Amino acid sequence: MSFENARNMMVENQLRPNKIKDPRILDLFLSIKKEQFLDNKLKNIAYSDDDIKLTPNRGYLKNLHLAQLLQSSDIKKKDKVLHIGALTGYVTNILSKLSNQVIAIENDEFLFQQIKDNIKRLKLYNVEIIKNDFKEGYDDKSPYDLIFIDCPLSNLSSSVLNQLNSDHGRIIMIEKINKYLGKGICITKNKQNFNKEILFDIFSKFLLYKDENIFIF
Repeated sequence: MSFENARNMMVENQLRPNKIKDPRILDLFLSIKKEQFLDNKLKNIAYSDDDIKLTPNRGYLKNLHLAQLLQSSDIKKKDKVLHIGALTGYVTNILSKLSNQVIAIENDEFLFQQIKDNIKRLKLYNVEIIKNDFKEGYDDKSPYDLIFIDCPLSNLSSSVLNQLNSDHGRIIMIEKINKYLGKGICITKNKQNFNKEILFDIFSKFLLYKDENIFIF
């Protein structure tokens, strides 16, 4: 089967039947070649309904979960986005097509070099790649309209929370419940008030980082 056919089948069999309706997101999942962001040994599972492990604790979520997070983000073309845990750039690429500017953070040296090469190859001029601690976010470019974290974590650092735009800035992330279960959540900031909404279940063993002296929302 060709990669193009696999992309089409992924959208028709995984996304559309599970309430992914935003035409912008469906078009991007159809047009962006995910296999180009993966090592040769992983390309054949690019469009499978499975997580794709890139490091011992991290990788790409199932395509449906990625689409659910993106659709729930309600991204506007004017938005400035902070993407924490950017891996090799596949999701960062999607975010860059939906928004005005993306600051992408990756702290793994091997993955950092890959995303750097991919962003250059694709000429994504509205993306800036930063090597930084995930718990710190990137305050220099804050505030952000959207902070997007597509790898489960148990708790969110106060440093990241404080980098939200106070005028309805939002965080889309996955709150780790146990080893296998997470909850997609949206945290919205209005002035100094925060509202947390639980969106859907996410099943993954991934973990962005271990908890150490961090804020519990």
